[in-house]
Amino acid sequence: MNPADEILDIVDEHDRVVAQVARGEAYARGLRHRCVFIQARDAAGRLFVHRRTATKLVFPALYDMFVGGVVGAGESYDEAALREAEEELGATGLPRPAFLFKFLYDDGAGNSWWSAVYEVRCDLPVQPQAKEVQWHDFLPEDEVERRLGEWEWVPDGLAAYERLRAFRAAR
Repeated sequence: MNPADEILDIVDEHDRVVAQVARGEAYARGLRHRCVFIQARDAAGRLFVHRRTATKLVFPALYDMFVGGVVGAGESYDEAALREAEEELGATGLPRPAFLFKFLYDDGAGNSWWSAVYEVRCDLPVQPQAKEVQWHDFLPEDEVERRLGEWEWVPDGLAAYERLRAFRAAR
């Protein structure tokens, strides 16, 4: 299926479903929907980081420190988190990602989605899909921090990363 044809739940400012439309239409009209962000770490605690392909519908060719994506119509955040983590990492049999928090991402330019943030440990070999990921590696967190000012990151992932740092600091 063409990703633009995938049906999404459209939600209001309180994350209540108000409609269902195709993903392409949701993006074109700037309709608020749902997404999941999963921070994957390997056994050594390194973060999975990747660069998106130039053919992605949103934020092509940018770096991301999360795997994830849109929540399909009728799908729960938890279901989407496991599905997206396995799809994007190319690894089946992952443990269920642990939910951390949710926030409303809105860049003021027509990109708005409720964002559920998760974490998962990935001890399995990864094989990301070549049509989605052009480069990947597990990096130590201090290296990710150094790269924040050097690489061009997806803005929603960067917002989730900043919120995740604050979330962990408040614990």
